[in-house]
Amino acid sequence: MIDRLVKVFIFTQSPIPDPLIAKLRAVSPRLSIEHHTAQTVAEIDRSVWREIEVLYTSWLMPTINLVPKLKWVQGHFAGVDHFLDNPLIRSVILTTASGVHAPHMAEYILMLILAFAHKLPRMIEHQHNVDWPQDRWSLFVPKELNASTLGIVGYGSIGRETARLAKAFGLRVLALKRDKRIVKELGWRLPNVGDPAVEYVDRLYSTDQLRSMLSECDFVAITVPLTPETHKLIGAAELRSMKRDAILINVARGGVIDEAALIEALQNNLIGGAGLDVFEQEPLALNSPLWKLPNVILSPHVSGFSAHNDERAMDLFAENLRRYLNGDPLLNVVDMNKGY
Repeated sequence: MIDRLVKVFIFTQSPIPDPLIAKLRAVSPRLSIEHHTAQTVAEIDRSVWREIEVLYTSWLMPTINLVPKLKWVQGHFAGVDHFLDNPLIRSVILTTASGVHAPHMAEYILMLILAFAHKLPRMIEHQHNVDWPQDRWSLFVPKELNASTLGIVGYGSIGRETARLAKAFGLRVLALKRDKRIVKELGWRLPNVGDPAVEYVDRLYSTDQLRSMLSECDFVAITVPLTPETHKLIGAAELRSMKRDAILINVARGGVIDEAALIEALQNNLIGGAGLDVFEQEPLALNSPLWKLPNVILSPHVSGFSAHNDERAMDLFAENLRRYLNGDPLLNVVDMNKGY
């Protein structure tokens, strides 16, 4: 239990609405909360940094010498790979916004599954060409989801909500998890979202069974965090293990897939297609073949966007602030050895 005043600093590049900041202040009079928007750390006076005990931040992190009293950093995003090389992180508690983005990112994955299954890109192409094709059957016969298998690589909050939605369409669901012994969802989640007890998975796989799982899937969704262990997890060998008509969907980080190997697989029709929201280098280079491949749907890293993100993130932060003041375990604490 903390009975002193705790200095909390919310540091974002776009403003958090005042009513949401007010919800944080309502947690306890023991919290002194300031909110600043800035594009660089240097825009914040050094005297402010010196007093901060709790920092909420999106992309930017101060150097360790600026924040001698800092004890806990709450990240605005679920992925924190951009923080892990900062020496400061080794000396504080780091928590993530895991669970905040699960509903809309799972919907994005289902959108791509349905788009590929029902030949939506081809429909749009024919509409654009004002073409009513004579061979409609061969062009547009769909792959029904209730006779298909979805593999989810990474069974965190996004993967679990994807499984819940997929089951409503009758998909067989396979999931790969780093440690199959820990099945219960322990982090923050919205009510009635996700799969906390792993009820929607037909079979759970371990990391060393990745290729075996991929070989069974009509659709594969990548939802793992980017860590040294998952960097280029999906390479040429993994792509060759997939079905020739399988669809690969990546909403995680571009570095999880060997992009050159993926381009080669798509160009040679070794897999059916890919739905990509993230890339090894962003923005995606204008000369990348991915822009013009007919079996690719891509978007500019927007699957995590939602009008509800800030509200959900502040609800999570408020709960963690209560826990911090009461001396209880925080939600979504990063294991630095795992990188997530």
